Amino acid sequence: MDTELARTFLTVVTAGNFISAADRLHVSQSTVSTRIHTLEDQLGCTLFVRNKAGTTLTSAGRQFQRHAATLVRTIEQARHDIGIPEGFSGTLVVGGRIGLWEEFLLQWLPLMREARPEISIRAESGLESALMQGLVEGRMDIAVMYTPQSRPGLKIEQLFEEKLILVSTDPSGEPEPQPGYVYVDWGPEFYARHSVCFPNFGGPSLTANIGWLGLQHVLANGGSGYFPKRIVLPHLKAKRLNVIGSAPAFSMPAYVVYPLECDHDLFGSALEIMHRIANPKATAKAGKTIAKPSTRKAR
Repeated sequence: MDTELARTFLTVVTAGNFISAADRLHVSQSTVSTRIHTLEDQLGCTLFVRNKAGTTLTSAGRQFQRHAATLVRTIEQARHDIGIPEGFSGTLVVGGRIGLWEEFLLQWLPLMREARPEISIRAESGLESALMQGLVEGRMDIAVMYTPQSRPGLKIEQLFEEKLILVSTDPSGEPEPQPGYVYVDWGPEFYARHSVCFPNFGGPSLTANIGWLGLQHVLANGGSGYFPKRIVLPHLKAKRLNVIGSAPAFSMPAYVVYPLECDHDLFGSALEIMHRIANPKATAKAGKTIAKPSTRKAR
């Protein structure tokens, strides 16, 4: 069904009559009438009762109103997801864990906007499963995560080594989980190492799958937890948190994942800036590891 017909129908419902609807749509009243007649022919029913007071929905019209609204919303969402906004030559969809947006991708974003002002960027956050699904389905162009899965057609590059440290609001905190400890699910590798280092740990009273959530809880209510050093550094300097130096630290690589077949020019800019932020020495090397260019255009 032509969404223009559904939009015209909804405009008539909102306006209350064909004349007002025509004004809102900037078309003639006969055009509105023709569209509604076409829609009624397609559906095989009458949608409006026309009288001097205006238009009233029939029973079929009331039922169709819900479907028309859903149809228009779906199309608008699709345009928002994959369309190129006016004034831009392409769109880049970039996803990452919330913890990797903090102090990393948020640094990348303005640099990318400065380097490629003609590109519209859609920023998303999610866990590894959702990010990988977005890449596989083609809804996402680039994703930054901790534990990517190898999939055909996708390339994985390491960006930097994350260091998870145990911090606490108590300066004399013990080098192991104590009451008030928040366990953040940093992935299966972290879970395995955590279990080895703390075999007697019975389980936390609070588990968070997002580091930001766990950190905010600790800052507001007290306690401890494992968080990336780069994120908690400002809190350490402000004495809001304390490093438990005798506790084990965990290293966790951060990766960028993108399609092998990609726009070399566009993706090259995005990846070069990511590598530059992660490690200035990696800038030159990053350009050599990007996939060969293809004819696929940025979405």
